Amino acid sequence: MTSPADDHTTASELAAQAGELLERTRSTHADLEPRALKDLGDRVSHEWLMSRLAQVRPDDSVLSEEGADDRARLSADRVWIVDPLDGTREFSEPGRDDWAVHVALWERGELVAGAVARPAKGVTYSTSTSEGPKGAAGSPLRLAVSRSRPPEFVTALAEHLGAELVPMGSAGVKAMSVLDGEADAYVHAGGQYEWDSAAPVAVARAHGLHTSRIDGSPLVYNNDNPYLPDLVVCRSEVADDVLAGIRAVAQ
Repeated sequence: MTSPADDHTTASELAAQAGELLERTRSTHADLEPRALKDLGDRVSHEWLMSRLAQVRPDDSVLSEEGADDRARLSADRVWIVDPLDGTREFSEPGRDDWAVHVALWERGELVAGAVARPAKGVTYSTSTSEGPKGAAGSPLRLAVSRSRPPEFVTALAEHLGAELVPMGSAGVKAMSVLDGEADAYVHAGGQYEWDSAAPVAVARAHGLHTSRIDGSPLVYNNDNPYLPDLVVCRSEVADDVLAGIRAVAQ
């Protein structure tokens, strides 16, 4: 039987090593068209993660963005939820570092371990530590938002809160920007799946951040339908204000 410490280490090592593979892939195939490079990155990272998980956690189930949904996970005690390449657009653009690899472990109803690797920055965020977010909440508040498709909902929320929008790439990068002190909140209401948020949420919780659906209810994973369209990741001290702002603009 594996120990919790082993699971933290496994998640971190898998995310980091898949990220290293993606960095090599990106460098070796820099001449590919963006669509082809995105597809290649998704495939090689997914295949590597599935192979490694079969070796190191052969009794566990896996839910991956790039794989067929094995329904056996619904009766499993342990399920790894992975996004082999979060932020394919940024991955395909030379010089951008705001893409990530997500690896999380769900066990008997809870996220118990996870890691978000940012390979182009050489950083892996993990549930193995609980240091808390850097710095202090900004004044005005800063909301992490998609650099290419800022949703109207979050724009309205920013106006209501008098907050600034901080554009960046992948979901994992936006969530970890709160941990890094680059933003105070990441609010998403435009549609996501469990693999988009599981690892970021696991890491955020471990470091004392608030995580929830936009209505304040808990985020629940390993559902029959993995569609999980909205979330909030924010500093705990601004959670009440952010959730109140969401309620106000949603009316």
